Amino acid sequence: MIDRSGKIAVFLLAENCLLREALARILNRKSDISVVGAAAYSATVVQEMVAVSPQVLLFDPFPKVFSEFPFIAGLRKSIAGLRVVMIGMDPDKELFFRCVRGGIAGYLLRDATANEVLAAVRGVIKSEAVCPPHLCQVLFDYMAQERASFPNFLLKQQLGLTRREQQLVQMISGGFTNKEIAVELGLSEQTVKNHVHRMLRKLGAGDRLAVVEVCRTHGLLPA
Repeated sequence: MIDRSGKIAVFLLAENCLLREALARILNRKSDISVVGAAAYSATVVQEMVAVSPQVLLFDPFPKVFSEFPFIAGLRKSIAGLRVVMIGMDPDKELFFRCVRGGIAGYLLRDATANEVLAAVRGVIKSEAVCPPHLCQVLFDYMAQERASFPNFLLKQQLGLTRREQQLVQMISGGFTNKEIAVELGLSEQTVKNHVHRMLRKLGAGDRLAVVEVCRTHGLLPA
């Protein structure tokens, strides 16, 4: 949301207190931005954020959160319209892809300047995606590869997979757990398990990995 003064409401989530204080000072000096909360990760931080309904979350992650990656997707479900900007990130394309799949709107590297942070906050409010140029190119390359490997009608008929099941195959091949898939797609974990079980039967596969291998053999996934 935008606060009553018409400013963009920002919440800072970072373990480092000094970083939170520095960002708060920088952001609050701007006439169009207001920091409505700042905290380290805790069991109650989601409730703290829901209480102030920020429009933008500046998030400096740490290992515990990445071990529970659906945290971001859960936040976005709890706070309507929330834009998540990751800060202090590494130029790692696999990590970048995980964040994109999780629903982030911005991805800033460790050497990002204060002006780049400000530009990201203002950009995501306008529904712009924010990331370093070289990672943007990586994303374009990835999408081009996905388009090239998209299953044709004959293969869909041959394997009998529904559109949803094809979507699950892509996510399973990307390393998503059933829980992560459920959060990402807004389904219950049991529903995802049911989909996977039906795919096992259709493909005569013994487990999730076998599903991926069968689909890769038939050209539904890149080799």
